Amino acid sequence: MARVRESQKARSARKELTVSHRERLVAELRSDPKLAAEYLNAAADDSDSRVYLAALRTVAEATGMAKVAKAAGVPRESLYRALSSGGNPRFSTLHAILKATGLKMAVERV
Repeated sequence: MARVRESQKARSARKELTVSHRERLVAELRSDPKLAAEYLNAAADDSDSRVYLAALRTVAEATGMAKVAKAAGVPRESLYRALSSGGNPRFSTLHAILKATGLKMAVERV
């Protein structure tokens, strides 16, 4: 019986030490604005626009969706919809979201 209790204690200790990848990413993006910019630039290199929308959503979540929605002048529900995998936001919405997160879009010659 003691063994069972020890393994349960060990399991709960491990659970306290683990964190999901997404939670860790959001925490890192929240603490490092430069990382957020690099993360979005890497996502922009992908040919699938859903990758960029997912990355932008993660950055918005790190900033705080309600805060981003208010600063962008977009209802929070519309922000979630625009940044969903099936979302198709306008350029003006993307621009407003980036500005609300303290970022801007840039073009560079390749």
